Amino acid sequence: MARPEEKAQAMLNKWVKMKQEGDPTSTLSRLAARREKRPFLASHCEHLADAERFRKQIIREISEGVKKIQNVGLGEHAIRDLNDGINKLMREKWHWNRRIKELGGQDFNKLERKAMLLAEKEGGTNTITGAVDHTDSIGTGLKGSGGYRYFGAAKDLPGVKELFARHAAKVTKRKRGDVYKYITPDYYGLRDEEDGVLLEL
Repeated sequence: MARPEEKAQAMLNKWVKMKQEGDPTSTLSRLAARREKRPFLASHCEHLADAERFRKQIIREISEGVKKIQNVGLGEHAIRDLNDGINKLMREKWHWNRRIKELGGQDFNKLERKAMLLAEKEGGTNTITGAVDHTDSIGTGLKGSGGYRYFGAAKDLPGVKELFARHAAKVTKRKRGDVYKYITPDYYGLRDEEDGVLLEL
């Protein structure tokens, strides 16, 4: 009886293995696909299923990073590096979302934008994850910062707190009195007869 090593070397077994790797439904090809490295550019991916798999992989990496950055005891440099890495992955996810749309899949960028606006409108409940405090999962950003967000313990870093305090001072809510300050009697039509145009008609 032949040993397993000898069986693996047999020409028929090599041919069967090659045929299974070429078939996308076989387990061997799925295992080979899992080992495949994510392309550096999303435009290099040509198949929708691969693009969606790489997107899920990025989301997994983002969620792991958000979990790690909650630890305040990591140290300032580690937290800054983690926050930079998460922001880089968020940009990469945006590119993969765009590529998925180009390949004929869902427009995930549009869906994520809608979910974020809905979560902000509801005041704290994220519809995607069901988390009560959605600021940790989507991060807190400043207007005009180019989409850079701060996650978890990065919001409490020195320099970042001052940025948010300065931004909050700029964005003050308009009060009702401020709105009425600029309304004149012309707004209500009280001086329409003074120009004489309506009286002639």
